[in-house]
Amino acid sequence: MQPTTYKSILGLTIFIFSSILFAQETDTKKFTASNKGKFYASWGGNRASFSQSDIHFTGENYDFTIKNATADDKGKGWHIDYINPTRLTIPQTNAKLGYFISDKYSVALGLDHMKYVMTRNKYRAVEGYINLPDQEPGSIYNKTYRNQYTFVSEDFLKFEHTDGLNYIHAEISRHDDISSLFKIKNTDIFQINISEGISGGILLPRTNSTLLGKERYDQFHLSGYGMSLRAGLDFTFFKHFFIQLDLKGGYINMNDIRTTNNSTDKASQHFMYLQRVVAFGGKFRL
Repeated sequence: MQPTTYKSILGLTIFIFSSILFAQETDTKKFTASNKGKFYASWGGNRASFSQSDIHFTGENYDFTIKNATADDKGKGWHIDYINPTRLTIPQTNAKLGYFISDKYSVALGLDHMKYVMTRNKYRAVEGYINLPDQEPGSIYNKTYRNQYTFVSEDFLKFEHTDGLNYIHAEISRHDDISSLFKIKNTDIFQINISEGISGGILLPRTNSTLLGKERYDQFHLSGYGMSLRAGLDFTFFKHFFIQLDLKGGYINMNDIRTTNNSTDKASQHFMYLQRVVAFGGKFRL
C-alpha cells in the first residue's frame, strides 16, 4: 500500500474520531445548556410548621370553635420507609413530576404529604355551645361557651390530618444555572441551579378525628384548597441526578373537613405553613 494511501486512511480515521468526540462534547454541552423538552421527577421528605388556627366544629346539637389551636407535624427522621414501596405514605413525603416548557420555565404536578397533629390536653378559648342528648358520652361537655378557657382533653377532641395533610397541586417554576458564580466550568459533572415556584391545588386529607366521644373517623375527603410559594437550590451530578433543597410556604383553607361517620358533622380551619424539603431526583429526555 502506498504511503499516500496510509496517510489518507490515517487522516480519515482521525477525522472520524474527532467528529465523534466533538459530537459527544457538543451533545453533552447541549444537555446542560438547554432545558427545554426535559422531564424531571423527584421524591423526598419534609418537616413542617403550622400557624395557629381557629377550628370550627358543627353538627347536630353542637356548634363551637376552638380558638388559636396549635399543631405539630409527625416527622420520622431518616427512615427506610421513604424507599419501602409498601410504606411510602407513612413518613412525610414530597413527590413531583415536571416538564421544561422552555430553558428556564417548567410546569409540574406535585403531592406534598404533610402531617398535622393538633396539640391536645391544653387549655384553649372555646366559643359556642354543645347540647348533646344525655345518653351520649359527649354530653358531659354540654354547656354554652363564651370564649372561656377550657381544658381540651383527648376525650373531648382528637384531631389529626396524619395520613395525611395531602396537598395535590400544579406548579410553574423558573430555573437558573448559577454554576458560574462558583467558577464551575464543567456543568456536565456538577451544576448548581436556583429555582422559584408558585403553585395551587386541592387538599385531600385523611383526617383522624375523635370528637365528643363519637365514633372515630379516618377517611380521605376533599376538604379545601391551598396555595404556596417555593424557593430552593438543586445540585445536579453527571447531568441527570440531583438533590433539591427547598423552603416552601403557603396557605391552606379547608372548609369541609369530615369529623365523624355522620356526614352532617364537619369542621373548618385555615392556616399558614412552612416546609423544609430535601428531595432526590433525575432529569431526562424521552
